Amino acid sequence: MTRRLEIVPAIDLRGGACVRLLHGDPSRETRYDDDPVARAQAFVAAGARRLHVVDLDGAFGTGENIEALRAICAAVDVPVQTGGGIRSEPDARGRFAAGAQWIVLSTMLVENPTLARALIATYGERIIGGVDARGDVVAYRGWQVETGLRRDAFVRELATWGVERIVYTEISRDGAGTGYDVAALAAVAGLAPLRITASGGANGLDDLRALLEGTPLNVDAAIVGRALYAGTIDLAEALAAFA
Repeated sequence: MTRRLEIVPAIDLRGGACVRLLHGDPSRETRYDDDPVARAQAFVAAGARRLHVVDLDGAFGTGENIEALRAICAAVDVPVQTGGGIRSEPDARGRFAAGAQWIVLSTMLVENPTLARALIATYGERIIGGVDARGDVVAYRGWQVETGLRRDAFVRELATWGVERIVYTEISRDGAGTGYDVAALAAVAGLAPLRITASGGANGLDDLRALLEGTPLNVDAAIVGRALYAGTIDLAEALAAFA
Protein backbone atom coordinates (compact mmCIF):
# COMPACT_ATOMS: atom_id res chain seq x y z
CA MET A 1 0.00 0.00 0.00
CA THR A 2 1.25 3.48 -0.86
CA ARG A 3 2.31 5.45 2.17
CA ARG A 4 0.24 8.57 2.74
CA LEU A 5 1.00 11.84 4.47
CA GLU A 6 -1.55 14.17 6.02
CA ILE A 7 -0.90 17.72 4.77
CA VAL A 8 -1.89 20.30 7.38
CA PRO A 9 -1.99 23.95 6.27
CA ALA A 10 -0.76 26.47 8.82
CA ILE A 11 -2.33 29.77 9.77
CA ASP A 12 -0.01 31.80 12.00
CA LEU A 13 -1.85 34.72 13.58
CA ARG A 14 -0.29 37.99 14.64
CA GLY A 15 -2.42 41.05 15.18
CA GLY A 16 -5.33 39.20 13.61
CA ALA A 17 -3.50 38.65 10.30
CA CYS A 18 -1.87 35.63 8.65
CA VAL A 19 1.91 35.98 8.83
CA ARG A 20 5.05 33.87 8.61
CA LEU A 21 8.22 34.38 10.58
CA LEU A 22 11.71 33.38 9.51
CA HIS A 23 13.20 31.01 12.11
CA GLY A 24 10.51 32.16 14.54
CA ASP A 25 12.07 35.64 14.77
CA PRO A 26 9.33 38.23 15.48
CA SER A 27 11.40 40.92 13.74
CA ARG A 28 11.48 38.92 10.48
CA GLU A 29 7.80 38.81 9.61
CA THR A 30 6.09 38.54 6.26
CA ARG A 31 2.43 39.53 6.33
CA TYR A 32 0.38 37.54 3.83
CA ASP A 33 -3.31 37.92 4.52
CA ASP A 34 -5.54 40.19 6.62
CA ASP A 35 -8.48 37.76 6.50
CA PRO A 36 -7.59 34.48 8.24
CA VAL A 37 -11.15 33.18 7.94
CA ALA A 38 -11.10 33.51 4.15
CA ARG A 39 -7.68 31.87 4.08
CA ALA A 40 -8.94 28.97 6.21
CA GLN A 41 -11.94 28.53 3.93
CA ALA A 42 -9.69 28.53 0.87
CA PHE A 43 -7.52 25.80 2.39
CA VAL A 44 -10.60 23.69 3.10
CA ALA A 45 -11.98 24.32 -0.38
CA ALA A 46 -8.69 22.97 -1.75
CA GLY A 47 -9.21 19.75 0.23
CA ALA A 48 -7.50 20.25 3.61
CA ARG A 49 -8.89 17.96 6.29
CA ARG A 50 -7.23 19.65 9.28
CA LEU A 51 -5.89 23.15 9.99
CA HIS A 52 -3.02 24.22 12.23
CA VAL A 53 -3.62 27.64 13.83
CA VAL A 54 -0.88 29.29 15.88
CA ASP A 55 -1.39 32.36 18.06
CA LEU A 56 1.98 34.10 17.75
CA ASP A 57 0.92 36.97 20.00
CA GLY A 58 0.10 34.40 22.65
CA ALA A 59 3.43 32.67 22.15
CA PHE A 60 5.34 35.95 22.55
CA GLY A 61 3.18 37.14 25.44
CA THR A 62 2.08 40.24 23.51
CA GLY A 63 -1.65 39.57 23.22
CA GLU A 64 -4.00 36.93 21.88
CA ASN A 65 -6.03 35.97 18.82
CA ILE A 66 -8.79 33.92 20.41
CA GLU A 67 -11.56 35.64 18.47
CA ALA A 68 -9.82 34.94 15.17
CA LEU A 69 -9.47 31.29 16.21
CA ARG A 70 -13.14 31.17 17.15
CA ALA A 71 -14.12 32.66 13.80
CA ILE A 72 -11.97 30.16 11.89
CA CYS A 73 -13.40 27.18 13.78
CA ALA A 74 -16.96 28.40 13.15
CA ALA A 75 -16.33 28.99 9.44
CA VAL A 76 -14.89 25.61 8.43
CA ASP A 77 -16.15 22.04 8.65
CA VAL A 78 -12.78 20.42 9.38
CA PRO A 79 -11.09 20.07 12.77
CA VAL A 80 -8.56 22.64 13.94
CA GLN A 81 -5.50 22.18 16.10
CA THR A 82 -4.08 25.25 17.82
CA GLY A 83 -1.01 26.26 19.79
CA GLY A 84 0.87 29.33 20.93
CA GLY A 85 0.48 30.85 24.39
CA ILE A 86 -1.37 28.00 26.13
CA ARG A 87 0.20 28.30 29.58
CA SER A 88 -2.64 27.69 32.03
CA GLU A 89 -5.71 25.53 32.45
CA PRO A 90 -8.02 28.46 31.53
CA ASP A 91 -5.95 28.97 28.36
CA ALA A 92 -6.49 25.32 27.42
CA ARG A 93 -10.20 25.40 28.19
CA GLY A 94 -10.54 28.63 26.22
CA ARG A 95 -9.06 27.10 23.08
CA PHE A 96 -11.37 24.12 23.30
CA ALA A 97 -14.34 26.43 23.94
CA ALA A 98 -13.36 28.41 20.83
CA GLY A 99 -13.86 25.25 18.80
CA ALA A 100 -10.42 23.65 18.57
CA GLN A 101 -10.35 19.86 18.44
CA TRP A 102 -6.73 19.62 19.58
CA ILE A 103 -4.35 21.92 21.45
CA VAL A 104 -0.58 21.92 21.13
CA LEU A 105 1.31 22.40 24.40
CA SER A 106 4.94 23.43 24.29
CA THR A 107 6.01 26.03 26.88
CA MET A 108 3.77 24.43 29.50
CA LEU A 109 5.56 21.12 29.01
CA VAL A 110 8.77 22.80 30.17
CA GLU A 111 7.54 25.31 32.74
CA ASN A 112 4.66 23.43 34.33
CA PRO A 113 4.91 19.71 33.64
CA THR A 114 2.53 18.88 36.50
CA LEU A 115 -0.27 20.85 34.87
CA ALA A 116 0.62 19.52 31.43
CA ARG A 117 0.37 15.95 32.68
CA ALA A 118 -2.98 16.71 34.32
CA LEU A 119 -4.33 18.08 31.03
CA ILE A 120 -3.05 15.02 29.18
CA ALA A 121 -4.82 12.79 31.70
CA THR A 122 -8.05 14.76 31.23
CA TYR A 123 -8.09 15.30 27.47
CA GLY A 124 -6.05 12.35 26.19
CA GLU A 125 -5.25 12.46 22.47
CA ARG A 126 -6.65 15.99 22.20
CA ILE A 127 -3.36 17.18 23.72
CA ILE A 128 -0.47 17.31 21.25
CA GLY A 129 3.08 17.87 22.44
CA GLY A 130 5.03 20.65 20.76
CA VAL A 131 8.76 19.94 20.59
CA ASP A 132 10.73 22.84 19.13
CA ALA A 133 14.51 22.56 18.94
CA ARG A 134 17.65 24.12 17.59
CA GLY A 135 19.70 21.02 16.97
CA ASP A 136 19.30 18.98 20.13
CA VAL A 137 18.41 21.93 22.42
CA VAL A 138 14.73 22.49 23.22
CA ALA A 139 13.40 26.07 23.04
CA TYR A 140 10.16 27.55 24.35
CA ARG A 141 8.24 30.82 24.90
CA GLY A 142 7.88 31.49 21.23
CA TRP A 143 11.31 29.87 20.68
CA GLN A 144 12.93 32.87 22.36
CA VAL A 145 14.25 30.93 25.37
CA GLU A 146 16.46 27.85 25.24
CA THR A 147 16.29 25.24 27.97
CA GLY A 148 18.80 22.86 29.42
CA LEU A 149 16.63 20.07 28.06
CA ARG A 150 17.95 17.83 25.33
CA ARG A 151 15.60 16.92 22.52
CA ASP A 152 15.84 13.14 22.70
CA ALA A 153 15.40 12.91 26.46
CA PHE A 154 12.47 15.32 26.28
CA VAL A 155 10.69 13.29 23.60
CA ARG A 156 11.15 10.07 25.55
CA GLU A 157 9.80 11.76 28.68
CA LEU A 158 6.68 13.01 26.90
CA ALA A 159 5.89 9.48 25.78
CA THR A 160 5.80 8.38 29.43
CA TRP A 161 3.22 11.10 30.15
CA GLY A 162 0.73 9.62 27.72
CA VAL A 163 1.30 12.00 24.83
CA GLU A 164 0.31 10.22 21.60
CA ARG A 165 1.42 12.79 19.00
CA ILE A 166 4.04 15.51 18.84
CA VAL A 167 4.64 18.34 16.39
CA TYR A 168 8.40 18.47 15.86
CA THR A 169 9.95 21.68 14.53
CA GLU A 170 13.60 22.25 13.72
CA ILE A 171 13.64 25.99 14.31
CA SER A 172 16.51 26.70 11.95
CA ARG A 173 14.36 25.39 9.07
CA ASP A 174 11.09 27.12 9.95
CA GLY A 175 9.95 29.64 7.35
CA ALA A 176 13.19 29.23 5.41
CA GLY A 177 11.98 26.98 2.60
CA THR A 178 15.03 24.75 2.85
CA GLY A 179 13.17 21.49 3.41
CA TYR A 180 12.35 19.50 6.52
CA ASP A 181 15.23 18.29 8.66
CA VAL A 182 14.64 14.69 7.61
CA ALA A 183 17.54 13.28 9.62
CA ALA A 184 16.30 14.93 12.81
CA LEU A 185 12.75 13.76 12.20
CA ALA A 186 13.91 10.20 11.55
CA ALA A 187 15.89 10.27 14.78
CA VAL A 188 12.97 11.65 16.80
CA ALA A 189 10.56 9.14 15.29
CA GLY A 190 12.75 6.29 16.50
CA LEU A 191 12.81 7.40 20.13
CA ALA A 192 9.33 6.39 21.29
CA PRO A 193 6.02 5.00 19.98
CA LEU A 194 4.64 8.45 19.11
CA ARG A 195 2.99 9.76 15.96
CA ILE A 196 5.00 12.64 14.54
CA THR A 197 3.86 15.74 12.67
CA ALA A 198 6.77 17.34 10.81
CA SER A 199 6.99 21.13 10.83
CA GLY A 200 9.37 23.71 9.43
CA GLY A 201 10.91 24.15 6.02
CA ALA A 202 8.70 22.84 3.22
CA ASN A 203 9.21 24.63 -0.08
CA GLY A 204 8.10 22.19 -2.78
CA LEU A 205 6.62 18.77 -3.38
CA ASP A 206 10.12 17.30 -3.37
CA ASP A 207 10.41 18.22 0.31
CA LEU A 208 7.28 16.23 1.11
CA ARG A 209 8.58 13.35 -0.99
CA ALA A 210 11.93 13.42 0.85
CA LEU A 211 10.07 13.36 4.15
CA LEU A 212 8.22 10.20 3.16
CA GLU A 213 11.31 8.52 1.80
CA GLY A 214 13.58 9.37 4.73
CA THR A 215 11.46 8.80 7.83
CA PRO A 216 9.67 5.90 9.56
CA LEU A 217 5.94 5.27 9.17
CA ASN A 218 5.04 7.10 12.39
CA VAL A 219 5.93 10.40 10.70
CA ASP A 220 2.46 10.60 9.20
CA ALA A 221 1.65 14.32 8.91
CA ALA A 222 3.34 17.50 7.75
CA ILE A 223 2.53 21.13 8.48
CA VAL A 224 2.98 23.41 5.49
CA GLY A 225 2.88 27.18 5.81
CA ARG A 226 5.06 29.64 3.92
CA ALA A 227 5.14 27.50 0.77
CA LEU A 228 1.34 27.70 0.46
CA TYR A 229 1.32 31.47 0.85
CA ALA A 230 4.26 31.96 -1.51
CA GLY A 231 2.77 29.59 -4.07
CA THR A 232 5.68 27.16 -4.24
CA ILE A 233 3.33 24.36 -3.15
CA ASP A 234 -0.19 24.07 -4.53
CA LEU A 235 -2.30 22.58 -1.75
CA ALA A 236 -4.69 20.66 -3.99
CA GLU A 237 -1.76 19.16 -5.90
CA ALA A 238 0.02 18.19 -2.67
CA LEU A 239 -3.10 16.57 -1.28
CA ALA A 240 -3.64 14.61 -4.48
CA ALA A 241 -0.05 13.40 -4.44
CA PHE A 242 0.44 12.54 -0.79
CA ALA A 243 -2.70 12.67 1.35
